[in-house]
Amino acid sequence: MIKNLEIFLREKLQGDLPGFEAHAQMTENMRMRKMQQQKSTPRKAGVLILIYHQNNQFHIPFILRPVYQGVHSGQMAFPGGRYEKEDKDLIQTAIRETWEEIGVQIDRSKIVGSLSDLYIPPSNSLVTPTVAVTYEKPSYTPDPREVDKIFDFPIHSFVAEQNKKQVKIKLQNGVNIKTPGFVINNQVIWGATAMIMNELLHILEGFMND
Repeated sequence: MIKNLEIFLREKLQGDLPGFEAHAQMTENMRMRKMQQQKSTPRKAGVLILIYHQNNQFHIPFILRPVYQGVHSGQMAFPGGRYEKEDKDLIQTAIRETWEEIGVQIDRSKIVGSLSDLYIPPSNSLVTPTVAVTYEKPSYTPDPREVDKIFDFPIHSFVAEQNKKQVKIKLQNGVNIKTPGFVINNQVIWGATAMIMNELLHILEGFMND
């Protein structure tokens, strides 16, 4: 089954991607307008969506960022971070950051493609999400400076309509917003992470419905 998913994604990720439509569904209108006003020199970044199969389900690990003085404090995220000049490309950035943050070494052969780039205004970052497929659950060694906790969520949890909600978020500047998000096991996934995940769900529709 995991092999079928790998083949499916390698093909789908070479075609047209539903980035804008999928992203827009998981954010409020004002944020979407800001995301379209991309600055000329955003910082490049890469994140990794690592799909594995266990107990007849596909899972993805998410990290909970520690609380700190930064725009992504305390948020759910994919492993990832800024591009560094030593990185061959943004795929390498995602692989390196995954090793540094959760202690999982992903061979480049496991990479099946990338999703649409996503601009994040608060950090002026242009994020490239890379997708990898592996045959077994990874063993984690999280870096406590970067990761508070790791959560493994089954993909079908994001498909369930009862887990898609309007969530209230208090931003670092004290402003309260209401935005679409996913709530799974009392964990809130919103913002760029929810937008990226929603694009993956759009791409997986054909596979999950077979």
